[in-house]
Amino acid sequence: ARYGARAPRLGVQTTGDVLTLDHVREMIARGVRTISIASVDDFHAGMEGDRKFRLMEKVRRIMREAGVEEVTLGGKFDKRLNLPATKERADPDAPCFLFFGAQPDLWIGELWPRGRAFANGLSKATYADNFCARWSGGKNFLDHGEAGSEVAIEPDGSVYPCCLKTKAPLGNLTEERLTDILDDLRGEPAMQAINAGDPEAMGITHGWTRGDFERRAEAADGAGVMRKNVCLGCDAFFEEKLGALLRARRAARLEARPPAGPSQGKERRTSST
Repeated sequence: ARYGARAPRLGVQTTGDVLTLDHVREMIARGVRTISIASVDDFHAGMEGDRKFRLMEKVRRIMREAGVEEVTLGGKFDKRLNLPATKERADPDAPCFLFFGAQPDLWIGELWPRGRAFANGLSKATYADNFCARWSGGKNFLDHGEAGSEVAIEPDGSVYPCCLKTKAPLGNLTEERLTDILDDLRGEPAMQAINAGDPEAMGITHGWTRGDFERRAEAADGAGVMRKNVCLGCDAFFEEKLGALLRARRAARLEARPPAGPSQGKERRTSST
């Protein structure tokens, strides 16, 4: 209501396992137009095998009662998902929901050198697979206010430039505004390289050539197999160079911030809940 026809389109992504009818109704009342259920795979704990199909049945019952239409991203799927056909919606502005997950033919594609995928020797992403240059990767993360700009935020408030998480956070939303963090880091060449989807260029102003980056982008996974991927090079650069720089910038921002008065402190606490 505040922005009228110019209001941003709001979407919520959730695993859906604790979703209730009240949650859905409250989100719709607050202007949410898309609810994405992002756990339809065998990698989310508790959703292995047929469990994800039972979750889908539960979510569909809730959405029907709330009057929310199901849509799909398309692609190839297990028939048991029972997803609707892709079609033009009668009312594109009406609330909708969709299911997706880490399926080989949808969204995440390659298993990246992270977490259990790397520990269990499942990652097949090569050096040619540059997640940094993709949406949900680092692409355009600095360009807040523009279409496609995205960051990853952890429950503790830590901010990362991509959903795979760098080795150190950019800052923390319990202490600062997101735009303050991004604007402060906009001039840092390593951040500009991530923003451009060119991680090899991250270290050029810090003494790392592209060749250095590539050489550091290789490590043994949990099965003892050597894997090579730009995410591993990013990890090495953050550990050796960028992590300390980000911590120093964060400390400088907090030091320069004027002390909050009683009313300001109250407003800050309220806005962070």
